[in-house]
Amino acid sequence: MFQTPFASITDIRTVLAGAPGPDDAAIAGARARNGQLTKPPQALGRLEDLAIWYGGWRGTDRPEIKAPQVIVFAGNHGVAARGVSAFPPEVTVQMVANFRAGGAAINQLAQCFGARMDVFELELENPTGDFTQTVAMDHRAFLAALDVGWNAVDPDADVVVVGEMGIGNTTAAAAVAAALFGGGAAAWTGAGTGFVGDALAAKVAVVEAGLARHRDILGDPLEVLAALGGREMAAMAGAVLRARMLRIPVILDGFICCAAVAPLALIIDGGLDHCVAGHQSAEDAHPALLERLGKVPLLNLGLRLGEGSGAALALGVLKGAIACHSGMATFAEAGVTDG
Repeated sequence: MFQTPFASITDIRTVLAGAPGPDDAAIAGARARNGQLTKPPQALGRLEDLAIWYGGWRGTDRPEIKAPQVIVFAGNHGVAARGVSAFPPEVTVQMVANFRAGGAAINQLAQCFGARMDVFELELENPTGDFTQTVAMDHRAFLAALDVGWNAVDPDADVVVVGEMGIGNTTAAAAVAAALFGGGAAAWTGAGTGFVGDALAAKVAVVEAGLARHRDILGDPLEVLAALGGREMAAMAGAVLRARMLRIPVILDGFICCAAVAPLALIIDGGLDHCVAGHQSAEDAHPALLERLGKVPLLNLGLRLGEGSGAALALGVLKGAIACHSGMATFAEAGVTDG
């Protein structure tokens, strides 16, 4: 197992500043191959761009996907005691058991697209602090959760999907997004497990209280994630950062996942260049968050389950893109006249 290089939050910034980029030669080669395939130019639309992007990160002009990994992180939130979810925290524990038994939607999608699936529960018996009263995680807890995510990534994986489970985590994600991008709590707080009317207004008030409590750290993306996020969110950030260091492409899931990794994009330009957005979820603020991150989703199917389900479904799109790019014949190979 790898050990993280993080003894402090400052170390995260240092590592990210030295993160590798894609292979320019592989990108050029993939573009050249794409131009020779038996199809009119741009006939496969975004699939062509996806294949070139993927090849650049994998360092080859003719990539394959053989070892996809789906990672689900679970954590409990102290702010859930504020009544921000329709379900009790015990459901997190129960859903982890369901993941391990193979009974959840994400299990079926991972199996459908040939992905290894790993589940990590992070101190479910010890919820994060209620961020209206204190930080969700002190630096030690935050780095420990980041460490779980960092070590969860299989170095032999060739694409990673990150997902989550945690009662109360749409509230945490809304607070993180509002803290990072401004605009107020109401702009980022949605129905989550079905809150409308007075219940939604009360949820907005909880997010507002968290923002007011931690207003002194709102300019620091990592401090924001520690103070307002959750262990599963920190773990997702750790996994996505580790994938970047290994040049493993990542498919992002919904609103919670995107809020969790947004600090990486704010620390350095291009911090999420190795990521694509798998889908646009039904959570109201997800489109705005995707816009802030500069990500155009591959799918828009009204999903709001979490678990990494939308990203896992998008894995099928990415696999299709790679299959066409690397498996199709060129005009010369097929004996077809080009133009």
